[in-house]
Amino acid sequence: MKSFIQLTILVGTLVLTSCGSDEKPVVKEEHHEKANEVELTSEQYKTIDLQTGQIELKRLSGTIKVNGMLDVPPQNLVSISAPFGGTVKNTELLQGMLVRKGQVIAVIQNPDFINVQQDYLDYKSQLEYLKLEYDRQEELAVGNVNAKKTVQKAKSEYESMRARVNGLKARLQLMNISISSLENGKIQSSSSILSPISGYVTQVNTNIGAFVVPSDVLFKIADTEHLHAELTVFEKDVPKLKVGQKVRFTLANEDKERTATVYLIGREIGSNRTVNIHCHLDKEDNQLLPGMYLKGLVEIGSAEVTALPEKAVVEFEGEKYIFAEIKADHTNEHAFEMIAVKTGVNELGYTEIRLPAGKNREQLKIVMNGAYDLLSKLKNGEEAGGHAH
Repeated sequence: MKSFIQLTILVGTLVLTSCGSDEKPVVKEEHHEKANEVELTSEQYKTIDLQTGQIELKRLSGTIKVNGMLDVPPQNLVSISAPFGGTVKNTELLQGMLVRKGQVIAVIQNPDFINVQQDYLDYKSQLEYLKLEYDRQEELAVGNVNAKKTVQKAKSEYESMRARVNGLKARLQLMNISISSLENGKIQSSSSILSPISGYVTQVNTNIGAFVVPSDVLFKIADTEHLHAELTVFEKDVPKLKVGQKVRFTLANEDKERTATVYLIGREIGSNRTVNIHCHLDKEDNQLLPGMYLKGLVEIGSAEVTALPEKAVVEFEGEKYIFAEIKADHTNEHAFEMIAVKTGVNELGYTEIRLPAGKNREQLKIVMNGAYDLLSKLKNGEEAGGHAH
């Protein structure tokens, strides 16, 4: 009886509890957005003027980034020394001065120069006597008056003296001493150094009164009318290079773009895994100087690639991304997925992109305008610890 009463009370309690409330249990739905997705309301969509489009096929020119400097060919850069030692009597050269081929750039003085000239005059006089003696002996030999041995001796002495005279003449020419003036009796104690090329003085390593020897480099002169560009290319890009390719470059602290043509490609890889290429400037400019640094692009030919406008590609923490429109979880919203891509050639306002595996360019609606707004909203939402709605 007691058990029946307890059961009745329990059932009654359950009935009352059930009748006392008409509310049903509510399951709270939560929307969890992925870290690489962002949503916009229709109002936000219009505010940032978001525009979408398709990935296109574009013919873009491939390029290789290069660095280098302007230089002159070896034949256009000369180091000038005094052929014979002496004291610098005169020079007016300063760095940056323009000199012409054959211009006197320094005068060297040495008493030994007088000895060379005296020896030349002395030997030349003896040469004339020996020539006459040799001719006389040959005439006698015709009539068998003298022995052949005498003729051969006269010839030997004459040839030996002629060699001495020619040797001294060559030394005097190196000294730039006029032979005709010397033979007229004008002996000088100084020698002029002449510029072998026209160009600009790049180094002056001496001064008046300095004693110099043949191993001293007194001046350096560069002919800057035929500058070339010496560029450095990384080993991985060498197979893409060909003679005749165009190079676009700018000098440091200058926006003006200049062009050159690949002329020679180095055949040795340096310790830093690079190769040097030699390029001729398409347009000479006498304002340019050897040693100027430059950066440029070698054009390696055009190819059809998948590309987007530059503003459709955003960068974050060193990586490149694009945004593609996806189906929103809420009917009144627009949703976008951030996709990591690899980029390539950049030209004429377009950037080559390579999609990750599994992404079909024809099925994607890419954000063309407003990509950085989406990136900002996505990353600001993450920093706030919430979702980018």
